[in-house]
Amino acid sequence: MNILLVLLFGTSDVAPVLNIDTAILKPKAGVPVLDLKADKGAALVTGGHLFLFSQRADETQPIASITKLMTALVFLDHNPGWDKIYKIVADDHVEGGRLNLFLGDEVKVKDLFYTSLVASDNGATLALVHSTGLNEADFVSEMNQKAKKLGLAKTSFVDPIGLSDSNVSTAREVAFLAQAALDRAEIREATTRPSYEFKTLLGRQKKVESTDYLLFDSRQGSLQVLGGKTGYTDKAGYCFVGRLKDASGREVISVILGSSGKNERFQESRNLANWVFNSYNWNK
Repeated sequence: MNILLVLLFGTSDVAPVLNIDTAILKPKAGVPVLDLKADKGAALVTGGHLFLFSQRADETQPIASITKLMTALVFLDHNPGWDKIYKIVADDHVEGGRLNLFLGDEVKVKDLFYTSLVASDNGATLALVHSTGLNEADFVSEMNQKAKKLGLAKTSFVDPIGLSDSNVSTAREVAFLAQAALDRAEIREATTRPSYEFKTLLGRQKKVESTDYLLFDSRQGSLQVLGGKTGYTDKAGYCFVGRLKDASGREVISVILGSSGKNERFQESRNLANWVFNSYNWNK
């Protein structure tokens, strides 16, 4: 029997909304309130439309470099070939973040893809876009078209890297975006790498490290990171979306938007996932 449950915890604005088969998933008695410090958050059971937690999850805000998940999806529709060589040009230069590739560097498209998603490198992301042969305006148009196809009514983009605060979405729609992106093996593989090494065509060694600190965190215990993406601008705050699995094989997509600190977003994402796993009976 499918039922709709809305659980209200006192005067809190936290209201998990469940549309569930109660034979599969049931809330435990006396579920405690999760004190989420971030402005917005959501937890989506992987593989569907079931949210077990939401906090201001339908309010739009900038999503910063989480944008790169949509960029990666659109890129995969226009991939010119992983082994194609691309030469870094002046139009690939952008302010913001660490610079890993320099004018004149020649690298494989695959290296641009991994540098974009592992290191959240803005210049590598622009180069990745340019490698498709599309101009930025057309590429962004396709990002917005894909958002519509995914049913993301409150999500829109004006650039492919996330520097603009006009790249906006909601916690709920970020969860759906991440679900679509991480269902792609190429994106999942890139976003689960703590680091990535490659060489330019001239043999210059490069190594980039992930901005997802959960991949380095020994405190995560039984939680396994199955992909994710960070984001930050002054207006967006510290953001993170991650797909997390516990020791029993249960998976959720945890979204944190507007956290107060670089480390806090990861702590809150882990806490949110653990809260979901501990607050519901997952019967298989």
